Amino acid sequence: MDNKQFIAGLIEKARAAQSKFETFDQRAVDKVCLAIAKCIYDNAEILAEEAVAETGMGDVQSKIRKQRVITMSHFDHVKGKKSVGIIEEDPELQVVTYAKPIGVIACITPTTNPTSTACGNGVYAVKSRNALIVAPHPRAKKCTAHAVHIIREAMEKAGGFADLMQVIEEPTVELSQLLMASCDATIATGGPGMVKAAYSSGRPSFGVGGGNCQSFFDRGVKDLYDEYAICTIRCKNIDGGVQCNGEQCLHLPAEEESAVLDAFKRQNAVIIEDEATLNKIREVLFLPNGGFNPKFVGLPTAKLAEAFGIQAPANTTLFLLKASGNAHDDLLCREKLCLCTSYLPYKTFEEGVNTGLINLKHAGAGHSAVIFSYDKAHIDYVAKTWPVGRLSVNIGNNVAGGNSASIGYNPTISLGCGTWGGNSISENLTYRHLMNMTKVGTVLKDAPGYDPEKVFTLD
Repeated sequence: MDNKQFIAGLIEKARAAQSKFETFDQRAVDKVCLAIAKCIYDNAEILAEEAVAETGMGDVQSKIRKQRVITMSHFDHVKGKKSVGIIEEDPELQVVTYAKPIGVIACITPTTNPTSTACGNGVYAVKSRNALIVAPHPRAKKCTAHAVHIIREAMEKAGGFADLMQVIEEPTVELSQLLMASCDATIATGGPGMVKAAYSSGRPSFGVGGGNCQSFFDRGVKDLYDEYAICTIRCKNIDGGVQCNGEQCLHLPAEEESAVLDAFKRQNAVIIEDEATLNKIREVLFLPNGGFNPKFVGLPTAKLAEAFGIQAPANTTLFLLKASGNAHDDLLCREKLCLCTSYLPYKTFEEGVNTGLINLKHAGAGHSAVIFSYDKAHIDYVAKTWPVGRLSVNIGNNVAGGNSASIGYNPTISLGCGTWGGNSISENLTYRHLMNMTKVGTVLKDAPGYDPEKVFTLD
């Protein structure tokens, strides 16, 4: 069987299952969604162990927590919401909205979040009565396939159909491309090349832009020194720093640099300011083309220290690197998918914001950022200036995905980055993006019509 026949076979089975599932009522659909989330929650430990063993990235405890948070937040978000039949009614405009499934959706999963991505997107796709075909990253194919098999069994037990979710057991670039070109839509989570391929497939796609998340610490918030360090380190330490919403560059007031760094030291961060050592780190972490060296994705601090040729305490939580300039002239201002974060002192508020803007425009535009500040005008200025889809205030950037109950963003595993990041949406992807809608309108009685004297005025 050639690749085209193989993909055609998956699509045929998916369409058969989806066409039957499309007739389910809301409670039956929700029962299957519950099964998807709960089975991954229950198997979080074994899947985390398998993911770390197979990919060599991240750490088991982080992956356990991540899977459990994602399963809970995603199902909690869809629970009680309408996705079958009439989902909205506007009595004033006399418009009724019906939800319709897209059909068969391709799901391209990354090596960094192989099981969480399949589950999170699975809950949302099935909530909208779609089928999902997963194309794993080749370095994470076994753990992703195991997760999908667990989900298939759980869906059947809940009254659904196993073929609502399938997986390519032996993924290749060609198979992924054929899948994206054959499905009705694609959710692509991965590197820029994969996301670009999804948008070039000729099918509607939802991609995730690259991360290079900026973090701004304002003047006048000295009581937040320790909170800033704790939040930043907690975020970066999730899964060994592999997540795209980890803080990559901190912008600090120059006169408070020492005080802020002391707060990080209290959280067992190691500050590196020596230029010779920083140059060695640049050579180690980045490839000649300026991209991050995949060999160091998600490595623990002990292995990073060894690669850097430095001594570091066993309890080191983060390497904080003093950068210079911006992402155009200093590699340290770019994304680092490991336990390293750079920092840049600023003299004026506008200078610091502008440097962050340059970093984002170079890479990471559309993603997310944080600001620690009590100044509403400053928060407003950063929100207006930085091209990001999410700006979180006085909290770590790990909340950008909305999977924390402490922030009001929609929970997701796929953070849209808008046209800034080459994406079709700039918000968090949810089940609402994975449905078609039919609007039914009734003629409004005694509609006033349009009066040019009233229309063409700003009053």
